[in-house]
Amino acid sequence: MRELPTALLMFIAGRSAENRIMAALRAAGHELSLPQARLVARIAPDGNRLGDLAEQAQVTKQTATALVDRLEAAGYVERVPDPSDGRARLVRLAPRAVALLPVARAEEQRIEEEWRAHLGERRMAQLREALEMLREITDPYQR
Repeated sequence: MRELPTALLMFIAGRSAENRIMAALRAAGHELSLPQARLVARIAPDGNRLGDLAEQAQVTKQTATALVDRLEAAGYVERVPDPSDGRARLVRLAPRAVALLPVARAEEQRIEEEWRAHLGERRMAQLREALEMLREITDPYQR
């Protein structure tokens, strides 16, 4: 069997974490689809323009609009005027989405603890350091 590429190994670990976080959200009563959750995760504290969200989620503006429409109808996001441009609107987290953040963060913490227990403190620190360094050259949306 061939050695898996590093990017695929990172995807497998990321997908596992994402699935666990989604399961925790569902168990807490939040019925988001994976594409909706991915969009919510990209919303900045002060909100984002729809086009920016579409670009970051790598979906068409039409797809992002449909996702935001459903999220808004479910009470997870709200559209508000953009203070920097009166013609534009921002998508901002609504209180219902803010309430799901502690659920997601708690599951993220459990995952980190399990990975640390499996890898050991030194390897976990090295993994984090390496991934943070890779982010410098791979993440055009760093905040």
